[in-house]
Amino acid sequence: MGIFSRFTDIINSNINALLDKAEDPEKMVRLIIQEMEDTLVEVRSASAKTIAAKKDVSHQINKYNTEADNWAGKAELALSKDREDLARAALQEKSKAKEAADALAHELELIEDELAKLQSETAQLQEKLADAKSRQKTIIMRQNTVSSRLQVKKRLDSGTVDAAMGKFEQFERKIDDLESQVESYDVGKNSLKDEFANLESDGKIDDELAALKQKMASKTKSTNVTEVKSKSKKA
Repeated sequence: MGIFSRFTDIINSNINALLDKAEDPEKMVRLIIQEMEDTLVEVRSASAKTIAAKKDVSHQINKYNTEADNWAGKAELALSKDREDLARAALQEKSKAKEAADALAHELELIEDELAKLQSETAQLQEKLADAKSRQKTIIMRQNTVSSRLQVKKRLDSGTVDAAMGKFEQFERKIDDLESQVESYDVGKNSLKDEFANLESDGKIDDELAALKQKMASKTKSTNVTEVKSKSKKA
């Protein structure tokens, strides 16, 4: 069974348990990431053991191949000494060593295939773990935002905010009443500033009245002069 199929079984069982307990998304995501991290540790440990096994098998293969070469050399030596019986025995030992090396070579191929799968799945798991951690931040942020909005909605629907605003309006009306009472004491009373403003206003009126009188007098004088000249001409 591959690590992803096993990992999927673990995640699905935990998700179902979370759903049964009605856990929130943040806890669910945190658990999934924890499971992924634990699985990654297990896979790395398995990879380390597989690499160690590969080295051990490779060492044994080299040992048997060396042994086979030694027996081949002994077979040649025996023939050179006209000991065909010893040469035959040496070749039999060489064959055994070669068979053992070939069997281990097949085992080494299986180990290398398994190691390649582990390395590929480890890389995929690391990529998915990084993506999950990145999305975890977004999920937590969204959950916090929607939780805040939910609290606001609940307060609005419960009438708490409306009641608070009603109290503000009551306070404003009371302050308006107090201001009206204060202003009522000042009705008919002029402040020092108002007195000076009135003086300045009266002065402007006096100036305008004097100018108007002068204008009217000049106009009357001009009219009288015109009438006198007209009478003189007729006489």
